[in-house]
Amino acid sequence: MTVLITGGTGQLGSELKKLLTEKKITFLSVGSKELNITDEKAVNHFIKELKPTIIYHCAAYTAVDAAEDEGKELNQAVNIRGTEIIAKAAEEVDATFVYISTDYVFDGTNLGEYKETDLTNPQSEYGRAKLAGEQIVQKLVSKHYIVRTSWVFGEFGKNFVFTMQRLAETHPKLTVVADQIGRPTWTRTLAEFVYYLIEQKAEYGIYHLSNEGSCSWYEFAKEILKGQEVEIVPVTSAEYPQKANRPKHSVMDLSKAKSIGFKISTWKEALNLYKLSQNR
Repeated sequence: MTVLITGGTGQLGSELKKLLTEKKITFLSVGSKELNITDEKAVNHFIKELKPTIIYHCAAYTAVDAAEDEGKELNQAVNIRGTEIIAKAAEEVDATFVYISTDYVFDGTNLGEYKETDLTNPQSEYGRAKLAGEQIVQKLVSKHYIVRTSWVFGEFGKNFVFTMQRLAETHPKLTVVADQIGRPTWTRTLAEFVYYLIEQKAEYGIYHLSNEGSCSWYEFAKEILKGQEVEIVPVTSAEYPQKANRPKHSVMDLSKAKSIGFKISTWKEALNLYKLSQNR
């Protein structure tokens, strides 16, 4: 078994490297400096030489607001064209392909829970690009897993938890959006799940994965900063305008992930475990 991780310096890629190292599984991890996934010739040569049996495609352009204007071309180059290049190369060597997608493929109008089979309707350039990536993977790769996730936080890279903790050090009062609802996801949980899919030889297809439970960004912030002397004020999305449209209610159904035996902790449990790891 030869394992390749793209986006190895990102939030999930870094967490996955840590997990596989703990499990004593040999892997090769590449970031954009080692492999430009938009360079078809370079990718084809690299994949043919390595002949990976598993590719965790964690590389992505994730600057959601920038993707609306100055980052639009890069968003499409990485999330669409880059995915296509890697997917084609993966199929050439008969690799199992794991593609990380997002709740942004939905429009957020469903007040229930989105199932894997529900209609997609992305409202942002980022969401449209990631959905295009999903469709490319489905079309080009025989052995694939598409894992949609949301509100990712963890030890590596910038994320909402890191941002709230940093701002609380210098701001006595923080305003946080309270009318967007979703499921936070700890990178550790996500890394364990994508590994579990491979280990269990789960049925190929689309899966939703986040931690159990749902909340608003405001409720998430309150839990992150619980016990700290900082005032957190709820605001509406209209009061905090952003370039990209975010899904108002993107709670994704987790029953398919659970049906294959994967145990999912609540987002509060995951957050507490993450905060404990910060203090070690």
